[in-house]
Amino acid sequence: MGEQEMLRIFDENKKPIGVAPRSDVHRIGYWHEVFHCWFIINELGIDYIYLQLRSENKKDYPNLLDITAAGHLLVDETVKDGVREIKEEIGIEIAFEDLIQLGVMEYCVVKENFIDKELANVFLYKSGNNLDDFTLQLEEVSGIVKATFSDFAQLWSYEKDEIEIKGFEVDKDGKTLEIKKYVSRNDFVPHQMSFYQEVIQKIHEQIR
Repeated sequence: MGEQEMLRIFDENKKPIGVAPRSDVHRIGYWHEVFHCWFIINELGIDYIYLQLRSENKKDYPNLLDITAAGHLLVDETVKDGVREIKEEIGIEIAFEDLIQLGVMEYCVVKENFIDKELANVFLYKSGNNLDDFTLQLEEVSGIVKATFSDFAQLWSYEKDEIEIKGFEVDKDGKTLEIKKYVSRNDFVPHQMSFYQEVIQKIHEQIR
């Protein structure tokens, strides 16, 4: 796995144009496919969203909060194969049929020497999992937290600048530590604002 993973690539019209190693995809800025799955859980009538804390070892966006489980689709994988990311990253085994499709969303993040143009196949999972059910792939994910979905939505509509998260992280000595703190938008992977807002809108339609 890593920079030499082969990915399908697409031109600006989203037409397939071949394959390229992941390192080139992000250096040159080809459109490519990814799989995203957001977990929502309803506890006592309140909807919560689960977020992963990216490992400090990650090349991109270490130590930031992100989509519950996500990853690149390799050249020989279909969207359906994306469920392996959920099992690999957070240890939850799910059938593809149990996911709710939210659509394909595009987004683009450009920073120095890194152009990330993603065609994101986005899914929702209505989870019954509590925090104890998650087993983390520590090279990728160092923690799982939850926030109320209404707080998460208000953070990205700028009605709130901070929200409370609760969960756990595994430190570099392998100790599990409780997380309970307030975070701001700067604590999240800098996906485009429009991307967060579109995801929130689509999730809202599924849970209201």
